[in-house]
Amino acid sequence: MFDTSPILNGNRRALARVLTQIENGMPEAEAALGALFPHTGRAHLIGVTGPPGSGKSSLVNELAKAMRSAGSTVAIVAVDPSSPFTGGAILGDRIRMRDLAGDPGVFIRSMANRGSLGGLARSTADVVIALDAAGFDKILIETVGAGQAEVDIARMAHTVLVVEAPGLGDDVQAIKAGLLEVADVLVVNKSDQPGAEAAVRVLRASLDLAHPVARQWAAGALRPPPLTPPPSKAGEGSGVWIPPLLQTVAVQGRGVTELMDSIEKHHAYLHTSGELDNRERERLEHELEQHLREFLLASLLTRLGSGSYNAALEQIFARQLDPARAARQLVEQMQHPAHA
Repeated sequence: MFDTSPILNGNRRALARVLTQIENGMPEAEAALGALFPHTGRAHLIGVTGPPGSGKSSLVNELAKAMRSAGSTVAIVAVDPSSPFTGGAILGDRIRMRDLAGDPGVFIRSMANRGSLGGLARSTADVVIALDAAGFDKILIETVGAGQAEVDIARMAHTVLVVEAPGLGDDVQAIKAGLLEVADVLVVNKSDQPGAEAAVRVLRASLDLAHPVARQWAAGALRPPPLTPPPSKAGEGSGVWIPPLLQTVAVQGRGVTELMDSIEKHHAYLHTSGELDNRERERLEHELEQHLREFLLASLLTRLGSGSYNAALEQIFARQLDPARAARQLVEQMQHPAHA
């Protein structure tokens, strides 16, 4: 029986030990997560995504300091690219967040994505469970920054910040990546650099395309749906949430107060509109599906044995069988072993 009391009482060493077990897929992790899960559901999960070089880590650093000044405890999950030699996290985010060191109300966990696509590690959701149970008010989840595969964060966070910056190449990269569709708050960081105003104009026009009904509704061009009051201004109210577009200079702390305000307004909107329950249900459903895929695949491979799997793989390699039909045959073989 896993003893949750050290983690629930704020023992950071016990928390770090459990997080290591989760990341490494150790047998103890399942018991720990089962015991901790009933104590979750209180933290505000904030995802921070965007292309490499946009200043996500610096912005997370400033946000954490602002949240601490407001009295909130903060956990940071920084998903780093895997080291090509050890498979571990490069820990670049901890280097940039040194000024948070020593604050008992801040907990930083860098973790390697270990080759996972979508900007997150496979165990990120379980790490968030442990941090939520540990009682942190805000959990900031910073993705790798791989660009067009970053939308997985939308399934995990309650509020998603998409961070862009001028001078990173294609001005419509965010549109191609589908990031605008997942953004609850859009941030142009490094807005003191040349090209910032042009980037803002492009993104503002892109928001009109990504959220056409909401944008026209806010402008009064369309009648709102029945029984749904229109927002008083962009990004507020109990109607459609329109992502605000903000400018920041994270290394100078400029614009962070306004960003904090938008995050809190979105959190309030989620509560008043009932959208928080919808997002939480979708998040948990996604986690259930992910675990089901892993458990079912492991069960299938165990029951089939390596011989059948390797034989199917050889047929695929020889172009005698396509992967979809091979998968169907393997499942049928598991269901009806006597007819294989």
